[in-house]
This record gives sequence, C-alpha cells and structure tokens, in this order.
Amino acid sequence: MADTKEQFESVAKICREIYEKKLADYGPSWRIMRPESITDQILIKAKRIRSLEIKKVNLIDEGIKPEFIGIVNYGVIGLIQLELGFSDLADISVAEAIELYDKHLAATKELMYAKNHDYDEAWRLMRISSYTDLILTKLNRVKEIENNKGQVFVSEGVDANYRDMINYALFGLIKLIYEL
Repeated sequence: MADTKEQFESVAKICREIYEKKLADYGPSWRIMRPESITDQILIKAKRIRSLEIKKVNLIDEGIKPEFIGIVNYGVIGLIQLELGFSDLADISVAEAIELYDKHLAATKELMYAKNHDYDEAWRLMRISSYTDLILTKLNRVKEIENNKGQVFVSEGVDANYRDMINYALFGLIKLIYEL
C-alpha cells in the first residue's frame, strides 16, 4: 500500500495546488453556491470526461486530467458547503478555505485508505472509464437525495457520495499519471 499512499498523496497535492491557485485568482467565491449547483458542476466535468473517452477527440485544449482535478476540488468544496451551508457572499478567508480543504481531503483520504485495505487495491484492476461511470452514478444518486431534501432511508448521504467521487477521480488521476 506504500505505492498507493505515495501516488494518492502526489495526485492530491496536484489538486490542492490548483485549488490554491484558483483561490488566489477568485477567492472563495464558490461560497455562494448551493450544494445542488456544486453537484451540477461536478456533473458537467464527469460528462465531459465520458464524452472524451467515447469520442477520443477533444476540441478544447484540455484533456481528462483537468476534469478529474475539477471533480476532486468541487467535491471538497461540496463537503465544505455541506458543513458550513451556502452564503450570499464569500464569507471566509483564503486561509480558512485552505484549512477546510485540508480537513475534508484528509478525511476523504482516510476513508480511501480504509476501503483500499478491505478491497485489496481492487481499484487498480478497474478501467478509468469505470471511475467515470461510477462518478456519474454517484451524481445521479446525489441529485435524487437533493431532490428528496436530503432524506435517505438506508443509503449513505450526499457527503459519502462526494467522498467516493473524490476518491474515484483521484484513482483516475493516478492511472493517467502513473500507469499509462
């Protein structure tokens, strides 16, 4: 599992660096986004990944990696928004936004390490396109939960689905960077 932890930390660092750069450009402007809007933003990114996987050609000079990074970062933003609630303005500092990012990503990574132990690195046997499909499935579940005002009877909530999407996107990045 040493390689997995090392690779996971490496791709997570790439995502965090992009998050910090975006914060430098825009501040935490995303604080005004309601959870449903974050879910839709992740949906747009996952749909683009699937489109590129199927068409094998992109007309915009960005490939799949930036979209997986966007899924990770919007997933963490979604977790932050679930914790704080949305706001009518950017009501936290850049430093607070980074601290919250680190907190939620750390919890998400711990979940992955636990699941990875139990599933014995099964994710390595999967195709990147399966991560995309699983993210899209999780998005459909989240949208249903959001439409039901957050009520679930036996299923995991929105936060668990965001964490799974983040981890699938990080797995995709590992495969794109280290295995292809």
